[in-house]
Amino acid sequence: MKNYRSLFLVSFCSYLSPTLSYLTPPKKVSRGLLKCLFGTIFLGMALPALAHKTNTLLDDVVSVVKNGLVSTTSKEESAEILKTVPVVTKGPRPGGFIIPPSPKAKEYPGQWSFLDFVTGKNRTTKPVSPYAPFALQTTPASDINFRYLDKPNHEKDIFDPLKRIQVGNNVTLSFGGQFWYRHMRATDARLGSSGKNNSFHLTRLRAHVDIWYQDKIRFFGEFLDARSWGNELKHLGIDRNHTDVLSMFMDVKLGEMQAFGKRGKAYVRIGRQELTFGSQRLISSLDWVNTRRTFQGVKAFYHSPKFNLDTFWVRPMTTQPNAFDQWNKKKDFVGLWGTYKPKKGDAFDLYYLSLMNGSGMSVGQGGVKGNSVIHTVGTRYIGTYKRFLFELEGMYQFGKHANQDISAAAVAVGAGYRIPLPFNPTAWLRYDYASGDDNAGTGGTRNTFNHLFPFGNYYMGWLDRVGRQNIHDFNAQFSMHPQRWLTFISQYHRYYLAEKKDYLYNAGGAATLRDATGQSGSHVGDEIDVRFNIHVDRHQDILVGYSKMWAGEFTKAQRPGINPDLFYVQYNFRF
Repeated sequence: MKNYRSLFLVSFCSYLSPTLSYLTPPKKVSRGLLKCLFGTIFLGMALPALAHKTNTLLDDVVSVVKNGLVSTTSKEESAEILKTVPVVTKGPRPGGFIIPPSPKAKEYPGQWSFLDFVTGKNRTTKPVSPYAPFALQTTPASDINFRYLDKPNHEKDIFDPLKRIQVGNNVTLSFGGQFWYRHMRATDARLGSSGKNNSFHLTRLRAHVDIWYQDKIRFFGEFLDARSWGNELKHLGIDRNHTDVLSMFMDVKLGEMQAFGKRGKAYVRIGRQELTFGSQRLISSLDWVNTRRTFQGVKAFYHSPKFNLDTFWVRPMTTQPNAFDQWNKKKDFVGLWGTYKPKKGDAFDLYYLSLMNGSGMSVGQGGVKGNSVIHTVGTRYIGTYKRFLFELEGMYQFGKHANQDISAAAVAVGAGYRIPLPFNPTAWLRYDYASGDDNAGTGGTRNTFNHLFPFGNYYMGWLDRVGRQNIHDFNAQFSMHPQRWLTFISQYHRYYLAEKKDYLYNAGGAATLRDATGQSGSHVGDEIDVRFNIHVDRHQDILVGYSKMWAGEFTKAQRPGINPDLFYVQYNFRF
């Protein structure tokens, strides 16, 4: 506990002092910011590790100096260490989460996949699978856990030889990947005034390699090829990225320590990497889009069964379909995120984030352009009580936007219930709010919330027409499992602008429609989303979905006769 306190306090203080100096927008990343980052990493994590005997890369360096190139770890000790890699922690549940049917549920036969159903295979126990039984998975490939393969009686799979290959006594090597195909057909696409439709196809191929030296150093690299064709409208930036690097990073172990009575490990990660935190309302790998979302920079993290602490400095990658992606040198993203897990399934998040944009293109009061810096502080609790499910998250933003101050907020609250009936029916009622600006850039304070890097579709509707900015979203969700391998999810949304004179923002944060007079009202519309996921087997899923929006008074005034809908079908294969 003492180590945990020193880690948290040093990390928090290291961030607090320098970041407050960025209340005026910087032109570029200063040396002070970099000192802040590395000060957090080394003071907050390395010193507690060095204060105790820990099995780190530094120990090996010291051993080589003392003993020469002679291994001080026995074959048996190395084998036990390799059983603990990859070092991953299951992420917290998102809002509106669904708990799968109990293995003891009597209404289901012992068929956990569509292939089991077709072949008539009845299982007596739940099969082990590293992947979620769903076509979309925001979990990075680097966090998929195949450690069950170390058990001698595990269920065999054709791809087992690609996983956890032992090279000598100290190295483990794994390969994996994913392919998907999706067809999408949109009517009145993108709320365009012409009412054009858009029917097109998406494919994505990912392949990765993962190398560990004991649990001390790791190299992970992942290839991506995302393509789109048949589009009737212009390609979006999230549709294509031809033959590029999605992730490429190195982890170095800093030490081991206890937090809340549980032992965990600390690492520093350097390179291109995906980020996913908490509810994913602010930071997500965004698996819905063809290209996914990735960053480049440095992250230091400590994870244990009870507590996670992550701190990072990264820049978002700019997707270039026909060239290698480059990081955005004008944007810097800094964060400190802590998660306490009081019991299985519950999580308490506390975080601070800072997004600095030095492009000089932020438009403030009177049309003045300048830089911006957005600080976000927030907290969240998600959990269960018997059959009740619940979540509450609050976020506040402050900083500078060109010549304006920033003061914005967002709230998400939800309550669910697992209905005690066959087929695992679950109902949620949720409310999402994000502030808007009633003076449309003419005042000295900007009140429009910035949703940063979210998984917006999951919360705000799969049509992508509404984002977490200037919005009230009253929504309901109902789900059930007619079979273990078949998931049905339906959602209903009723949208209102938070401020009638501000824009309607889409899932990507782009301003799309606006009535500067506010005379068009605030009711954006009503949307339904229906999805079926067929879990074919441990490698394959098929997702079929339909979404429809009925225009409200605001949308009718801005886009008469426009009522968009979307049909899609996706096939997903992982190995």
